[in-house]
Amino acid sequence: MEVAAAKLIGAGLAVIGLGGVGAGIGQIFSTLVSSVARNPASKPMIQPLAFIGFALVEAVALYALVIAFLILFG
Repeated sequence: MEVAAAKLIGAGLAVIGLGGVGAGIGQIFSTLVSSVARNPASKPMIQPLAFIGFALVEAVALYALVIAFLILFG
């Protein structure tokens, strides 16, 4: 196997986690909408937590992309 082909395969494997990130973000915001629909008065308490969760899940996506770029161009 050539080195270029191995780099492409490694980068592809590194970004598999992005599928889980998409599912996690969807879960966070679907739960937020459901919670606020049931109890609108709880929005000020729930919304900041949802955004913190979103930021943490999005950080995983950024780490996966950084690793993929390091494999490709490093």
